Amino acid sequence: MAEFQDKKVRFAVIGLGHIGRRHAQLLSQNEDAVVVALIDNIEGFLLDEASFSGVPKFESLEEFVHSGIQADVLCVCTPNYLHHPHTIAGLRHGLHVVCEKPMALRAEDCREMIAVAEECNRSIFCVMQNRYSPPAKWLKEIVQSGVLGQLYHVQVNCFWNRDERYYLPGGWRGTLEKDGGTLYTQFSHFIDMMYWLFGNVKIMAGQFRNNNHKHLTQFEDSGYLQLGLKSGGLCTFHYTTSVHSQNLESSITIIAENGSIKIGGQYMNSVEYCDIRNYVLPELPACLPANNYGHYTGSAANHQFVFENVISTLRDETSATTNVQDGLKVVEIIEEVYALKLKEEVSLKNPVRL
Repeated sequence: MAEFQDKKVRFAVIGLGHIGRRHAQLLSQNEDAVVVALIDNIEGFLLDEASFSGVPKFESLEEFVHSGIQADVLCVCTPNYLHHPHTIAGLRHGLHVVCEKPMALRAEDCREMIAVAEECNRSIFCVMQNRYSPPAKWLKEIVQSGVLGQLYHVQVNCFWNRDERYYLPGGWRGTLEKDGGTLYTQFSHFIDMMYWLFGNVKIMAGQFRNNNHKHLTQFEDSGYLQLGLKSGGLCTFHYTTSVHSQNLESSITIIAENGSIKIGGQYMNSVEYCDIRNYVLPELPACLPANNYGHYTGSAANHQFVFENVISTLRDETSATTNVQDGLKVVEIIEEVYALKLKEEVSLKNPVRL
């Protein structure tokens, strides 16, 4: 878009929790961006005054809009259940939107967001920053190249810790209505990774348990999924937030006709195994550390690459790396998984008597 060629892109950030602060801090370090507003209704939500002393602060999106301050992009970093209404409001106020994961808690809401974006001639960028990690980019190239041959089996393991330090009393996390569930809040990144690498999947079976979060969450903390890949291979997806003290592992293992690969570490940040016929693993760039939220860590700290893509897309230099259709697809997959979970719960409450 010509309007962005010779000027900084102006960002407003709504939701100044851990991830919203991350957005604001990284944008303030980008020479092609400027933060023009910070929005949150939490009293005293100040960021580092050295960097943000001159940035106007507002308690609501409406208050910001009525201020007359001009922005180009709204970063939606509010709790999951607010992604849909805040994105819709931002679009209708003429703003492009960077929406944190998950895009929304219902596929129906995602579709409305897409329709409004088209109506308003604005773009939505979904944040799935794990795609920018060097091992992930390398794995995408390997899968697309066909060097692995027929894919036989894929295993995804997400073994994390979330406990009382995360699920604070009175907060939105852990509630079915506002949080949505473990796959939305913790592991949608890895649902996205699976979809990005292998395309659509068929949900074949699943089991779900709430092991040690019964007093903390209204949903499961652990699950096992059996999925079918478009290629004909099988995929198993294991996830839990029941690990003691700290995150243990986020990994993906591929068993294929011409070799095997495992990317592991706490957030898929290292190539732990690569044995492919007639192939030598190249030296990959180092990964950035995970997002550090004090008592716990999140996924890869690659948000600066997201913002670079947003700015270059608005300048017509490239296209969105994580577009709304991908964001919608991740929510559709999670919805299908949770429909299976609900069916299992109904079956357990009403066993067949022989």
